[in-house]
Amino acid sequence: PGLRREELADLAGLSVEYLVRLEQGRANNPSPDALRALARALRLTALERNMLYDIAGSTAPRPGAVPSHVPPRVQRMVGRLADTPVGIFSAVWTIIHWNELWAALQGEWKGKNRNLVWRHFAGDVGRVRNDGDAHVAFERELVSDLRVATIKYPDDRELQALVDSLRSESTRFDSLWNRFEATPHSSFSKTITHPSLGDITLDCEVLSVIESDLRIIVFTAEPGTSDAAKLDLLGRSVFESAEAT
Repeated sequence: PGLRREELADLAGLSVEYLVRLEQGRANNPSPDALRALARALRLTALERNMLYDIAGSTAPRPGAVPSHVPPRVQRMVGRLADTPVGIFSAVWTIIHWNELWAALQGEWKGKNRNLVWRHFAGDVGRVRNDGDAHVAFERELVSDLRVATIKYPDDRELQALVDSLRSESTRFDSLWNRFEATPHSSFSKTITHPSLGDITLDCEVLSVIESDLRIIVFTAEPGTSDAAKLDLLGRSVFESAEAT
């Protein structure tokens, strides 16, 4: 607000005369370089930038690789949820940040098994027990999300290699991949077999981060249940271990 025309032209590296022609609709088909400079100068969000390109009759540049940056505000939020297992995933379902209770509940995720789609279809499912209709729905959601990611990040070679490997290793994944589905997320429960506490059934919610492709998985237990008691016990052990160190 309050940015003068001359200041905008200077920030964007454009002439004042050309900016005036744009404002008055006398300059047709602005170049991608001009649009990129204006978006940067005006500090547009990704959505606003895409709208600018659309209005100008151009195609917004697509990112080359799937981002894995977790904003500080999201890290702070996870830090405040110490009594809740929380994991943050990229657009391709690779875990990139988690809290201590998540690690205590789920165990270590290493190598290819850091990717949820890989571990579900071709790797080590770990402590999660998958069965029933919710399991089938979850598979469809994972594959749909990966399909969307390949459209949004067509130049990401690691993503393409992941898809190729999954199609080669899992006939189930390949079958779902060939359906070209766009499946929305739904709430569901997960049963996790912990080595010392046994089975713990928890509600699983998938949350989105505004202006980001990050997904946050949060596990909670119904109050007053044995599952809630087990989760509390696990949380106390994590806290005591942290205190000891």
